[in-house]
Amino acid sequence: MFSKGLKGIIAAETMISQVDGENGELLYRGYEIKDLVKGKSFEEIAYLLWYGELPSSEQLDELKNTLIKNRYLPEHMIKILTTLPAEMDLMSVIRTCISAEGLQEYGWKPTVEQAIRLTSIIPIIISYRTRIVRGQEIITPSLELGHVANYLYMLEGKLPNAAHCEALEMYMILTLEHGMNASTFSARVTASTESEMISGITSAIGTMKGPLHGGAPAGVLAFLEEIDESEDSTIECIRKKIIKGERLMGFGHRVYKTLDPRAAALKAKLMELVGEDRWLDLAIEVEELSIKALEELKPGRSLYTNVEFYAAAIMKAIHFDPALFTPTFTASRVVGWSAHVLEQAEDNTIYRPESTYIGPKY
Repeated sequence: MFSKGLKGIIAAETMISQVDGENGELLYRGYEIKDLVKGKSFEEIAYLLWYGELPSSEQLDELKNTLIKNRYLPEHMIKILTTLPAEMDLMSVIRTCISAEGLQEYGWKPTVEQAIRLTSIIPIIISYRTRIVRGQEIITPSLELGHVANYLYMLEGKLPNAAHCEALEMYMILTLEHGMNASTFSARVTASTESEMISGITSAIGTMKGPLHGGAPAGVLAFLEEIDESEDSTIECIRKKIIKGERLMGFGHRVYKTLDPRAAALKAKLMELVGEDRWLDLAIEVEELSIKALEELKPGRSLYTNVEFYAAAIMKAIHFDPALFTPTFTASRVVGWSAHVLEQAEDNTIYRPESTYIGPKY
C-alpha cells in the first residue's frame, strides 16, 4: 500500500505519548497533559518521559543536580561557537555543536545520562551563540536556578522576570513531546541503525530546522503586532481580515480537529498572569474575539487556537528575537527525541520501507 508521506501508516509502538487529534487529548506516559502542567516543573516531566514514572523528591533532586553538573561546554565547542560565520542560522549552529559533542563517549546503546547531558547543553549553546553574535559577554551558567530559569538568565544576563519564567516553562513542558512527528521519526530512523544518541539527535535537529515542521510562530507574532498597531478596534481588525479571506495565524491544526490541549493548558496558565504583561493580555483578548468572529463569519469551520498562538505571545512578552523561537522549541523537544531514541534501542528493528518505482523502463 502506498501512502504519500507515510500518512496513516503505523511504524512503531510507543509508551511515551499519545496524540488524539479527534478528542483533543495529549498524554505523556498515560497522564493527560492538562493534569501534568499543574504545579510540575520541566525537570519533573522530563524525568517522566525518560524513566516512565514521576520522580520522588530524591529522584528529582538527583536529576536537577545532574543537569546542573552538565552545564558546561568543552573548549572545542566554545571555539566553534566563536568561529562559525555570524550569518549562520542558529539551528545550524546547534546542529554543528551537537555533532561536535560526539567527540565525547557516546556509543551504542544510548543512555539516559546522555539524554540529560544533551538537554543540559542545548540552552547553553543557544545563549552563548546569541550573546556572541550580539557582541555581548557570555554569561556563565547558574548553579542555583532551574533549567528554564537558567536559560533565560544566560540569555538576558540578569535574573528573569518570574511571570515570564513561568510562562516559558509552561510552553517548554507542553512541547517536550508530541508523538511520531517528522523530527522524532528522523531520530528513531537514525537510532534504528544502531548509530549513537548524538547522531539521532543531530538528525532530529536537521529535521526540526525545516519550516514545515519547526517553523517559528512568526506569522502569529505579525498578526498580534498588526492588531496592536491598528487604528481599528481589535474586533474590527479581526473581522476585516476574515472578510478579506485572510488566514488568522495561530488558529487550526493539522492533527487536532478540536481545541489543541496544549493551547488550552497554556491559556489557563496565562490567565493566572493577566496584568503581568500587555502582550499576554492582548493574546487572550485576540483569541476570544477571533473565535467569536470565526463562529459568526465562518460557521461550522471549528477553527480553534493552536499552541503556536500563545507561544508567539510568550516569546514577544519575554522579548525573544524570532530567531530564538525554533531553537527554544528544540531545547524542549530534545527530551522527547532522546526518550524515543532510548525506546527504539530497547526493541530495535532497522527502518526499511519500500518504494514504488514510477520511472521509465528501457
